[in-house]
Amino acid sequence: MKVQSMKPFGAIHSGGMTSLDRQAVTAVYRSLIFRFQTKPIVNRFHLVYNKAKPVYENAFELNRFSAREGSLLKKVTMADVAKLANVSKSTVSQYLNKRYEYMSEETRKRIAEAIEELGYQPNIIARSLKQKTTATIGVIVFNMLHMLTTQVLHAIEEECQKRGFQVIVCNSGDDPDKEKTYVETLLAKQVDGLIVFPTGKNEDVYRRLVEERFPLVFVDRMVPGVEVDSVLLDNFAAAEMAVDYFASNGYRRIAIVTPPLVPYNVPRMERLEGFRAAMEKRGFEVGDQNVIAAEPAALPRELKKRFVEPERPNALFAINDLTLMGVLRFVKDAGVRVPDEVAIINIDDVPFADIYTPALTTIAQPTFAMGKKAAERVFEQMKAKKADGPRVFRFSPTLMERTSIRRGKA
Repeated sequence: MKVQSMKPFGAIHSGGMTSLDRQAVTAVYRSLIFRFQTKPIVNRFHLVYNKAKPVYENAFELNRFSAREGSLLKKVTMADVAKLANVSKSTVSQYLNKRYEYMSEETRKRIAEAIEELGYQPNIIARSLKQKTTATIGVIVFNMLHMLTTQVLHAIEEECQKRGFQVIVCNSGDDPDKEKTYVETLLAKQVDGLIVFPTGKNEDVYRRLVEERFPLVFVDRMVPGVEVDSVLLDNFAAAEMAVDYFASNGYRRIAIVTPPLVPYNVPRMERLEGFRAAMEKRGFEVGDQNVIAAEPAALPRELKKRFVEPERPNALFAINDLTLMGVLRFVKDAGVRVPDEVAIINIDDVPFADIYTPALTTIAQPTFAMGKKAAERVFEQMKAKKADGPRVFRFSPTLMERTSIRRGKA
């Protein structure tokens, strides 16, 4: 039911009342007569209408609170919920903490209805002090624009929500200094655990957290020398899968397209290693001419240089969604026909892959499974009485065959 805002007190006496206005005033009047017996009626209305500016847009909100002398309003307590639901305070507490094991469906329903009717909001601060937890998990990502990031983050948030935890997200922009600042900020907020897409640096920061047995999980990357649970794709297998699929369809002049290669970026280096190993295994020529590395915005220019050479690539392997955008910009601007003149495979099954013309062959990461595993490991660390040693979870890629490759090409 849509409830309109009530008119200021003066407007009520001007005769412009609707039936809904009269109902609302009657509700306020009855509520206030009951709760403010000693106050003149004009002051009761002034609690709701401060001159021409209403304190509450919805007059019925007053029914969700109890008033006390000397202050305006007092929020409903857990005891109020327990009384209305006809249960004990401890039962309400168990309900709020999602401990339903010994609670009937009827009891849960009564508590939920009481909370809704009274508009009860738990005291988060008091609860965190009592339980020694803030029920929050900090997540630091390196780039919010990556499809991988958004999908993994969605799965993390979903898993945390099931357990009654909130997620605080920070974007480092792949900047180690920002990453360090965010770690310090989240620790100051007393988060219960951290899930980090690391820049590959800040080893000392993470080693200290490991020494203090603070719940910590890395996603997509590992930091050399830091023994932390890590969740990532089997990058070597993904690159090998791309080369093998190109080769099985007759392509030999294959180039890998990647952002700048830096030693601390594990996925880039592992995908390059897998690419080279697969090319050598097939007996294909592999060298600097097979590697096109640049920032995504500069990739069209770099690809244009490579495509004026006599032995230009006839297949491009883009290692992520952002490099794919550079490749697609190049083929569009240069008028290069896909797959007639060049075939394309990329890691990350982008949402538009099957509606692009031609549909893009991709290698999908199980992003939701990866996010779920990262969250599960944080909670397992929080419960563990002793560390069970760092574990690395590598997830298998999946080839999504479409038409950006001409099958059986000679």
